This record gives sequence, structure tokens and C-alpha cells, in this order.
Amino acid sequence: MSGLLPVEDAQQRLLALAEPVEPETLPVGDAAGRWLAEDVAARRTQPAADLSAMDGYAIRFAECPGPWTVVGESAAGSPFERRVEPREAARIFTGAPMPQGPDTVMVQEEAARDGDTLRLDGEGPSRKGGNVRRKGRDFAEGDILIDAGTKLMPPALALAIAGGHGTLSVRRAIRVALISTGDELAPPGEPTEIAQLPASNGPMLAAQLAGLPVKIDDIGIVPDMREALAKALDAAAGADVIVTIGGASVGDRDLVRPALETAGAEIDFWRIAMKPGKPLMAGRLGEAMVLGLPGNPASAFVTAKLFLEPLIAHLSGAADPLPRFRPARLAAELPATGTRTEYLRGRWRDDAVEALSQQSSASLAALAEAELLVRRPAGSAAARAGDTVDILPLA
Repeated sequence: MSGLLPVEDAQQRLLALAEPVEPETLPVGDAAGRWLAEDVAARRTQPAADLSAMDGYAIRFAECPGPWTVVGESAAGSPFERRVEPREAARIFTGAPMPQGPDTVMVQEEAARDGDTLRLDGEGPSRKGGNVRRKGRDFAEGDILIDAGTKLMPPALALAIAGGHGTLSVRRAIRVALISTGDELAPPGEPTEIAQLPASNGPMLAAQLAGLPVKIDDIGIVPDMREALAKALDAAAGADVIVTIGGASVGDRDLVRPALETAGAEIDFWRIAMKPGKPLMAGRLGEAMVLGLPGNPASAFVTAKLFLEPLIAHLSGAADPLPRFRPARLAAELPATGTRTEYLRGRWRDDAVEALSQQSSASLAALAEAELLVRRPAGSAAARAGDTVDILPLA
């Protein structure tokens, strides 16, 4: 562990340390935002019958342009029950079942009706089966609608319901304990001395995880004392993930790693070839995952984006938990990089991206301004305006 571990290797090692948590069955309305623990198969066919795609008249295409005799109507939830014979038609509404006999819908704008007599008044349907949604066009009973490991976003949730499901098997919420370390930290809103800082990282990370299925236990601010850290780790018992913020470097007062090892933790890796965020630490303490994040706010945010969020997604059963970068065009040049992969805080400028001028890991103002991260691999040559870079949107 003396060298710096590449980011991709560290991410894979982190995810390999733990398996997804156990599933639970929830009503569909409570399952939004969770990851599926098993495939969702259709329990019904949709549409369950041939349906009209338009308001109009159900006819036989071969009988165009008519005339027909209108013998009834079919509406959604109230189908026309008897068979429609040749030269007969049925008034029909969007979403209504097609009656037996007709094979096509003539839209009402092209229908000329005089009493019960109906004729085509226009070009009419272009083909047999026109304006009809065929049975099973969306899905058939037994089809796999959603794969295990998929996050239940609103359309997927609606699909599961349409497939006949009232409950779903999903991974339970992840219990996360946050421990902010440092003698210099003061509670939010409290007066600060010249050597103090408001403790902003804990609330920032809690907000960062708000869109994930987590239960946050903020242990609070812990001074740089081994005894205090030991008590905080005891208080975090029962968590799936223990996140320490600060104190993971190599200074005399960076006591998180020694405290974890004293408590019985096994540290898998420490120090990553990334900027910001080099002093990242990961391991296990009993049944819990441990992730030690740096104390500077930009470092804490970036490492949480690249490691903590994917870890939560992995424990939640995500099939693809790692963040997805995408290409974008540079608006301004960037210098060559050194021996670490750089994650520059950036923003959009029209349809291109630019790095913010302030890249200090301690700068909260620049972090708050950032709309995206620009990834620059280690050893990259200087980039010019118009070059393509990888970005990770932050919203």
C-alpha cells in the first residue's frame, strides 16, 4: 500500500469488498429509487386486447369507402359485446377494445355520418389494421420487463405496475454513519474562533446522498483524540458503511487509520493516484464497510462522488454502480497533468466546458460553482480548445 493506487483499480477493489445487502418486499409506491433484487416479469399482456388508437369507427378495411350501418359503440372500460357483421361499424374511442369483426379504425375526422349510416369522407386508413394497437404490442405475459439491478425510476415503476405488480423485491436502504473529525471544527451556525472552521462536510455529504436509498446517522464532530474516535466508531455500530471525514492523511494528528486498526478494522487500500483526494482509505470493520475521506471540501466531495456513491449503489444491488463519464468539447486550453488523474471542477460555456480558475481542494466557493467534473488522466498532454475531454455532470 506504499504506492498510489490508480482510481479504476481502487474502485474495483472497493466494490469487491462487499456484497449487496439483503432484499425486502415493498409496495410499488415505496420502491421508487431502489434497485431491483430480482427480475420483474409481466403477469399480464398489454394491451390485453386489440385497442383503438384514435376516436373514430371500427370497420373492415376491405369495405372502404362504405357505406356502413352503425350498430353500437365501444369505449374504454365499456366494450361493445356483440360481433359486428359485414357492412356494419361501431363507434369507438381511444383506448377502447376493438369489437369482433372489424380490423381497422377510420378516424372521426374522415367519417361522414347521417343517422346510423356511415361513409368515408377523406383518404381513409392507409392499410388494414390502421389506427389499431395490437394485443401484446407493449409486452406479453411472461416477458421480462425490468432486469434485476435496475434502479426504479418513475417510468420503470409504471412499467412494473402495468405488468401486474403491486409489490416489488428491492434491496433495503443502506445505513450510513458519518463521522467528522478535527479539533478545528465547530457546529454549523456556531461562532468560530480564528483557528476554527464550521463543519460543512458532514451536511454536504448527507445532502449528496439524499437521492440514494440511505439512512444517515450523523455521529457528529469528533476531536483528534483516539479515545473520542473509538467512542465514535462504537456509536457507528450497526452501520453498513462508516464514513470518516478528515484525519486520514499522515500527520501526527491524523488518527483515523490508527483508531480504525485498533478497533479491528482491516484496511484494504490507502492513498489514491488522484487529485484532489489522494488520502482516501477503504477497508472493513466487522460487517461494515469503512471509507475514510479527506477533510478538504472539494476532496471530500469528489471522492464521495467517485467512491461513496458507487459503493452505496453497489450495496443497493446496482448492476452498473460506477459513474458514467461522457465526452464533451473543451472551451479553453488545459495544462498537462502530472502523475495523478485530475478531476477539475468545471462548468458549461455554451455547448462546451471549461475548468474553473480556482481548483484548490479547500475552496468551497469554486465547488459550489461547479456544474461538472473534467477528468484528465495522469500523464495527459496539454489540451487545446476544441479537444474532447471526459466529464461527469454533477446534477
